[in-house]
Amino acid sequence: MSIFSKSRLLLAVTIGTIFLAGCLNKPAPEEEIYEVLEKVVSEEKTFEEQQEPLVNLEKKEKELYDKIIALGMKEFDEITKLSDEALSIVEQRKRHMEKEQESIQASKKEFETLSPIIKEIEDEGLQGKSKELYRIMMERYEIHDVLYEDYSEALEYDKELYAMFKKEDLSLEQLEEQISKINDLYDKILESNKQFNEKTKEYNEAKLAFYKEAGLEVKTEE
Repeated sequence: MSIFSKSRLLLAVTIGTIFLAGCLNKPAPEEEIYEVLEKVVSEEKTFEEQQEPLVNLEKKEKELYDKIIALGMKEFDEITKLSDEALSIVEQRKRHMEKEQESIQASKKEFETLSPIIKEIEDEGLQGKSKELYRIMMERYEIHDVLYEDYSEALEYDKELYAMFKKEDLSLEQLEEQISKINDLYDKILESNKQFNEKTKEYNEAKLAFYKEAGLEVKTEE
């Protein structure tokens, strides 16, 4: 497996439009929850926008890595040049990841405003579904925090690797040790990313179940 082979993080929520029947002076808790969930979608737009550029940068970096590995030390100047290019890409990946994390944190801050609203729901079944929805989404945020920390650490390992390539006295043992560290960490990232995607799907399903229990008509747009 490539040291840069990672699955793409998915869009966090299914975008939907809800038509609420009836007019009330004070919005029902269900309607307030819907409004919050739509704001959560909006907050994660920036997160979504980082996915394609991140994948493209990872592909470019992988190509540079393959070129470096294919070269012999007699072509040290070319290796140094390619390593500098790769280091530049690592910095770009870092900026995109920072934007992604900021978006997720903004989403979490908005989502946490649901807690007092959920307590206002009188129907036990509906309140139970809203609590389940809340639990799933908070677990999703926790998983992304782990992903962010590990990905950030992996970027530092990548930078160390390309700095090592620029040393003429680099030993095979040093190189293998660094690559092993990187591979181990990206294996962990891949597993966390899988969990994040599964939790995203679980959240989407729980959200639709809540809407159904609340008797809200839902139209989803993929």
